[in-house]
Amino acid sequence: MKRREFLKTAGVGLAASAAVAAPAIAQSMPELKWRLTASWPKSLDTLWGSCELFSKFVAEATDNKFQIQAFAAGEIVPALQTLDAVQNGTVEMGHTAYYYYIGKDPTWALFCSVPFGMNARQQNAWFYEGGGQKLIDEFGAKFNTYNLLMGNTGCQMGGWFRKEINSVDDFKGLKMRIGGWAGKTLGKLGLIPQQIAGGDIYPALEKGTIDAAEWVGPYDDEKLGFVKIARNYYYPGWWEGCGQSHNIINLAKWNELPKLYQSAVAVASYDTWEWVLAKYDAVNPPALKRLIGSGAQLRPFPQDVMEACYKAANEIYADLSKSNPMFKKLYDSLVPFRSDAYAWFQVAELGFDNFQMRMRTRT
Repeated sequence: MKRREFLKTAGVGLAASAAVAAPAIAQSMPELKWRLTASWPKSLDTLWGSCELFSKFVAEATDNKFQIQAFAAGEIVPALQTLDAVQNGTVEMGHTAYYYYIGKDPTWALFCSVPFGMNARQQNAWFYEGGGQKLIDEFGAKFNTYNLLMGNTGCQMGGWFRKEINSVDDFKGLKMRIGGWAGKTLGKLGLIPQQIAGGDIYPALEKGTIDAAEWVGPYDDEKLGFVKIARNYYYPGWWEGCGQSHNIINLAKWNELPKLYQSAVAVASYDTWEWVLAKYDAVNPPALKRLIGSGAQLRPFPQDVMEACYKAANEIYADLSKSNPMFKKLYDSLVPFRSDAYAWFQVAELGFDNFQMRMRTRT
């Protein structure tokens, strides 16, 4: 039975029992209305759609007693101010990507995605079985937040470039919309990173304010129209082996919720996590075909470029581990988990996937 179906059944059962224990049920299921501010425009039906779906799940699970209204980027606060709005109580919760907030503390990025980090399944396993959730509980409390996984894009693309990238030197002086840690990494190689919200990328690329841009992957990139301006479509997005997004909740508001509502939020968040990843896995393949048909030139980053980026990323991690104890604590948890995960994936997933890919054109 799916989680949301279980919760719907549980909600009906609770409502039905009201005739027997009405006072207790009334206390555990008060009527509440919250606001959720997202970092996404409504045009991105998967990222924005996850917020609407989550709200629907919570309402169904609580017999419509707990309603969460979602607002797109800019409707309450700008896309990159979601953390601030939740932290200071402007809204009860938000949905965002934590690498947007490395200016507050670079540790945030480790919960979302960092260059040469983990893939979606590994990141999920680290959160639930490797101590990641306990670490974000500890860290998030310092920002008056409680945090739950809600959505993952899977491995992303490397972005759209006006010119080809044939060597590390081609990054020098290049202005690129690229957020968080990837911007820091490429900055060491001469690139000029620009932090621009999703809805503002196309105009900046069109006007020549930036020379390149990355967002998510084929499905969302197609919607934003980048192929009309920059034809060179690079892969892989080594800075986002997964794009982990979160529900961020004001800690005081979370602690005030009845346990039933906390469970509804937690289960709905995870069920939505599954939907987002499944949706991207389903819609990206045909979108990539359409983009190539529209003139996109699919190109891999050269090996020496990948190795230079890997070296630059690890230099940053080493420096930060010396100056930021919380970052070091998280990074020391993530690295051995990643190493063991890839040792297993190399045996199982890689062997299977490589064979399947070779056979794909024979059947």
